[in-house]
Parts: sequence; structure tokens; C-alpha cells
Amino acid sequence: MTYSEAVAYIHSVVWKGSRPGLSRITELLGLLGNPQDSLQFIHIAGTNGKGSTSAMTESVLRAAGYKTGLFVSPYIKCFNERICFCGTPISNEALAEVTATVKPFADSMADAPTEFELITAIGLLYFKNVGCDVVVLETGMGGRLDSTNVIKTPLATVITGIALDHTEYLGDTVEKIAAEKAGIIKKGAPMVYGGHDRAARAVIQAACDAANVPLYAAEDTPMTVLHADLSGTTVQYGKYEDLHLPLLGAYQPQNLATVLTLFDALADKGVKIDEQTVRRGIAAVRWRGRFERLSATPLIISDGAHNPEGIAAAAAGIRLYFGDQKVLMLCAVMADKDYRGMVKELAPLAAEVFTLTPANPRALPAADFAAVWRENGVAATGFDTVEEAVGAAVTAATERGMPLFSLGSLYMYAEVTDALEKVGVISQ
Repeated sequence: MTYSEAVAYIHSVVWKGSRPGLSRITELLGLLGNPQDSLQFIHIAGTNGKGSTSAMTESVLRAAGYKTGLFVSPYIKCFNERICFCGTPISNEALAEVTATVKPFADSMADAPTEFELITAIGLLYFKNVGCDVVVLETGMGGRLDSTNVIKTPLATVITGIALDHTEYLGDTVEKIAAEKAGIIKKGAPMVYGGHDRAARAVIQAACDAANVPLYAAEDTPMTVLHADLSGTTVQYGKYEDLHLPLLGAYQPQNLATVLTLFDALADKGVKIDEQTVRRGIAAVRWRGRFERLSATPLIISDGAHNPEGIAAAAAGIRLYFGDQKVLMLCAVMADKDYRGMVKELAPLAAEVFTLTPANPRALPAADFAAVWRENGVAATGFDTVEEAVGAAVTAATERGMPLFSLGSLYMYAEVTDALEKVGVISQ
């Protein structure tokens, strides 16, 4: 099997769809010899912030000398990013080899696994093959019935926060969603909560009590932002003074607090990593598509915010770095998201908007999205191609000396950065 054949197989129509449940992944991993049982995990769930929290956690563990695995979704530029070993995405050859191993077992199942279940099995088998010491395992959606929840007792579990998203699967209240995500809590594994919602915390606390595990809440220790600019954020949190985080975004200090609380929880369990190592790991972290500065001249920042909480956080970041200055926006959105709410949140910050239609069947057409912006008093133009939208937005940002924000969906990241490379604004 070649790399192209492996990716085509993973993305084939047969596997499409979300069908929560653990029976298929349990069967598939059983056929593969249960590779997950020989691995240690930190299991991370939450509505927003999972990726950044996972990236920081993995970076600190790697700085401490552990052979790390990182399993995240979705990918930003290349499928291989979903499965990383010691900070490096799985190679094309290794992905093809592992997929070829998994394929006959998956094909033999009467109830075929979903795409995400297939990727989970591929990732877990790869992590076993390369000898990971610790795998940072991000859930896909929810927790209780997420395919990653097939693992046994992890070193610790994390819920970054709870907000309304994927309500058709997880429930239409914060409490229902919290209950689904709290399904990753297991006896013997301390639980870290990074959110601020009291109702969600009460649900998570009840789940911890039922499992007889301690709950560590990041919000219980005050976080002070000492300085924030486009080079990053410097904070004080507990014993950590003048701790610098290179990731941008008003929401990243909250994710950082979650990670620092996680390592406190691990220390109480006997997994001790000294403060200087934590600092080195945090200083080295990189995470694309989350308030990422793509270009300095013109200034272009990309953020993958796509639900109400994420959009509110992106808006807070714009205000943090630019105050009352209005900015240009390059936007796309999936039709099943609350795009009208998104526009209402961002409209006061937008001088002009350039909309595009990313290559995804769920995408809202650019012209329709532009019309919603205009309904909210913002000049907006929909473009037929990504290249045209990017070209017009970059020209406007250059001529007017204004920051340009690319946001609304992680699905547009690859297309936008490819277009920026073609016009010579960035190199990749």
C-alpha cells in the first residue's frame, strides 16, 4: 500500500459518518492485539482548547525526555499531523505500512468502523510500534462514546472547558455536554478541569466523586497576565513567575493554566517534572492555525475559531492586541455552524470582509456569507475562488496598512496558506 492509497482508504466514502459508540473500536483493537494496553496516556477532552492544551502538554513531556505520541484532530495542512511521534508527524511510509496492517481487520468487521475509529486504531498501533512512553490523546467529539475512550486508566484526564457545540450528538445544555465529556474520567486517574462554567464543574465533580478521583481546577489558582503582545504572553500562575508562552490569543493563558495544573496533578501522582523543564517545554511549543501570525508585512493572523465560544475568544484577542482599531477579515464558515452569531460578534471589529468557500461539502457559499455581513453593516465581498479572495484581502491590507485576520474554520487554513505562498506573502 502506498501513502496515497492509505489516505484514500481512510477517507473513502465507506467510512464516512459519526456513529458514537465503543463496540467497533473495541473489536478492531482486539483484532490488532489491543496495542493501547501497552501504552500510557494523558486523555484530553473539551469543547475548545484541546489542541493547544495537547500541544503544550506534549512539548513539556518531550522536554522532560519522554518519547511522546500526540494524537489530535483535525489536521491543518497534512493528514500526517494527526499522529506525531516526538514532535514529528508520522512519515508517509509508516502511515502506509500501519494502514496496510489495519485494513484487512477493518474490512473483516460486519459493522465497519467509522473514519475516526479507523484513524484511532492506526494511531494507537503506530504509537505502540515506535515505543511511546506517553501518548497525549485528544478526543474527537464528546468523550464517553468517543473512540479514544477505549483506553484503560490513563495517567490523568483533562477537560479544557465546556460550551455548546455538536449539540445534535452531545446534548443541548452545558450540563449534558459536560456529562458526555466527563465520560473519560476513570478510577485511578486524577482529573483536571480548565473551564469556568460552574454548572459544568458541578457535573464533572460528581463524576470525579463517583470514580473516587481528585479534581484539580485550573481556575482555583489566580492567573495574572503580566504582558501580552505579538511575541506572546508572559504570566504569573502559582509558583510560575514571568512564564513566557509564545502562542498568541487571549484564550491561551487559560489553556496554559490547565497544562500547569495538569503537571501539578501528575506530580502528586509521582510523575514529577521540574519547573525549568516545564518552562523549556512551554517556550518551545508551536501550534498552527490558532491565532498564528502568518506574516509580519502585511500583518496576517490565522485563527480557526468556528463556534460561539471560539469566536468570542478570537474577538477578545483582536481587542487585546489592537484595541479599538478595526481590522480586515478573510472568512469562511461551515453552513451547520452559528454563522449569524459569529457575524454579530465580529462585525464591530471589521472594517471590511472578504469571504470564500473552502473545499468542504459543509461549507456555506461565499456569496451567502458575504450577504450576512452586509446585513450587519459591514462591507463584504464573496469570491469565487480562494486565490481571488486572498489576493484581494492581501492587497487591501497592504494598501491600507491594516491587520488581516483569517478565521471562521480550520478547514480554510491549508487553502489560504497555499494561496498566500503563491502571491509571495509567506514561504512554507
